[in-house]
Amino acid sequence: MNTSLTPETSAAESTTPAAVTDAVAAESSTEDKAAASAAPAAPAPSARSLLKQLQQQFPPFRDCLPLSIGIDKQILAQLPDIDRKLMRAALGIHTGSQRYLRTMEKATVRYNLDGSAGAEVTDVHRKHAKDTLLERFRKEAERKKAEREAQAAEEATQRRQEKLEQLTAKFSRKG
Repeated sequence: MNTSLTPETSAAESTTPAAVTDAVAAESSTEDKAAASAAPAAPAPSARSLLKQLQQQFPPFRDCLPLSIGIDKQILAQLPDIDRKLMRAALGIHTGSQRYLRTMEKATVRYNLDGSAGAEVTDVHRKHAKDTLLERFRKEAERKKAEREAQAAEEATQRRQEKLEQLTAKFSRKG
């Protein structure tokens, strides 16, 4: 397969064995280069892709159940070749999600990787989930309020500018 702009002589046009061998070698080296360049194009594993994998494999992740303390050790036992940093990032995303925190607010039992009940959820952990959610909601409300105030200030500035332009136009005609 010729990917360059220069014409390539086909094997049928050239009858010498050396030309046929060169054409086949050129095609195979092009295919090898394409295969080699396709391999690095695969995306590097991310915390989100690992989380999707965990959600597919394990019921507590899929159902967003409160995870047992030390679940990272259970994950490493099940998936020993997993990158620890990546796993911790995926766990952080999962346990920091609004859905998980809402579940933790009301939960009484934690779950192991296989879906079996583990230890109880303590009042401290329930309170932490509730406080985290309240803090997030407060920050979001503050952000929205600041956006509204900035929008109102921008509109007021624009109205003032329009009014000044109208006054300038009005008095410049008389002068």
